[in-house]
Amino acid sequence: MSPVIGWYAHHVGAGHVARACLVGRQMRTPVVILSSAPRPPDWPAERWVTLPPDDASGGDDHDAGGVLHWAPLGHRGYGDRMAAVAAWVGRARPVMLVSDVSVEITMLVRALGVPVAAVVMAGDRRDRPHQTGYDAATSLFAAWPEDVQPVVGWRTEWNAKTVHLGAFSRFDTSAVSPPPGDRRVTVLWGRGGTTVSADDVASAAAATPTWSWSVCDETDTQRVLAQIQGADVVVCHAGQNVLAEVAAVRRRAVIVPEARPHDEQHHLVAALQSLGLATGLTTWPQPDEWEGLLGNAIPSPPESWSRWNDGHGATRFAQALERTVAEVAS
Repeated sequence: MSPVIGWYAHHVGAGHVARACLVGRQMRTPVVILSSAPRPPDWPAERWVTLPPDDASGGDDHDAGGVLHWAPLGHRGYGDRMAAVAAWVGRARPVMLVSDVSVEITMLVRALGVPVAAVVMAGDRRDRPHQTGYDAATSLFAAWPEDVQPVVGWRTEWNAKTVHLGAFSRFDTSAVSPPPGDRRVTVLWGRGGTTVSADDVASAAAATPTWSWSVCDETDTQRVLAQIQGADVVVCHAGQNVLAEVAAVRRRAVIVPEARPHDEQHHLVAALQSLGLATGLTTWPQPDEWEGLLGNAIPSPPESWSRWNDGHGATRFAQALERTVAEVAS
């Protein structure tokens, strides 16, 4: 049987599946993605496993007494989902599985005797499930540079098995162009859920009449790229995927973190600010604050963003996974 790598991609937000596809396309060893998210049309159907949906409601004792994050008793969707993953592992016999991200998947697959590469997320990860999951993983992959550590609860014993990739995105191979210079703002908010309303954006635009605002609600890669390239300043949340895209296009940014588990986005904003790369906030500003924010958005030279995303993160990920496959084979 030819070696194969499994890749569990979480279904919330677009970043997990996008990351799997970006790295998977660079792999010599075939990657099979397991997810309940929709399969991207350009990813081969034969290398995609659709998992049963697993909504975050219902069931009892969902955290197993604090040991796990989401493992409810008597929840049909959860049970079917985990059974599907175990069945695929039994059929495919993968040489390893990438968990992006789920402590439960990490523990299940490791218990089946398969090495797991866990993608590390920013935020406060001092909780018992994360500590246990990172301990159990064979390797850890962090999509930020090594000179920042936006993780609370990081343990030094994990350093030896951690690969710092830097951020990476679908736009990393696109040519970098200068901003248009005509005071355009693009609002880029992704698909992970938001508390920012259309009225909030409209009020900000009305309070800054010398700026032209547009909201990027596209999903097509080239259209999203064009919207970011057409901006002088990007207003966005602090999801890893969005930040990687803004960094790839080298645009000034005003970043407003959204509420996410473990304060993930707030810690990423702090990391960016520590590097002097973007203007970070804590909440969506009042309308009269926007004129100053846009005018004073950190005017970093375009090359400064390369400290966050140098364009080679996906390649580093693929190479590290191939090394692991070679080690397992030997």
